Amino acid sequence: GIGGAFQYGLQVSIINSPAEYIKSFIRETWLQRYGSSPSEEMITLMWSFVVSIYSIGGLLGSLSAGYLCVRFGRKKAMLFTNIPALLSATLIGLSRLCRSFEMIIAGRLFSGVCGGLALIIHVMYAGECAPLKLRGLIAITASTATAIGKFVGFALGLREVLGVDALWPILMAVNALPALIQLLTLPFFPDSPRYLLIDKKDKEGCI
Repeated sequence: GIGGAFQYGLQVSIINSPAEYIKSFIRETWLQRYGSSPSEEMITLMWSFVVSIYSIGGLLGSLSAGYLCVRFGRKKAMLFTNIPALLSATLIGLSRLCRSFEMIIAGRLFSGVCGGLALIIHVMYAGECAPLKLRGLIAITASTATAIGKFVGFALGLREVLGVDALWPILMAVNALPALIQLLTLPFFPDSPRYLLIDKKDKEGCI
């Protein structure tokens, strides 16, 4: 779940803490770029893009999850979710250095794609790999991972941790860590028996 539903929970909660810092960054960048201070309506509009574009990314990710699962298998599809996660972390992590609030918006879009993919593939992969007696329990791990992700996001956003003006790009890029953990560990996991049997016609591999 660390690269699955955890990513979704983390990204949903992590945006709350640095809200004022990101708005200030948008204001400063706009002033440096155009020589005039933006209106409050423009700041609100840009902030709305930062927050809501995550949902658009989530829609794109969830719509493509089914194709990826059939085309590449559940395990490889889960590995693919780390690509938008790392892209997101890179864009947002470097946004302050590059003086670009557009990079934050693009990063949030990619993190949404990751969340949409991860949430669906996690449930599918875990459910199909679970023994029959444990299937319900294993499927519930998606909800557990989401809740843990939300908790970790809120905890990291505390002022005593990363919730300060100087560290908000690191806070917003912290989703790279679970992505890297999954990239290093998931290749050692088995593929889904259902995928091997139905999509690959590999009865021996399934057994």
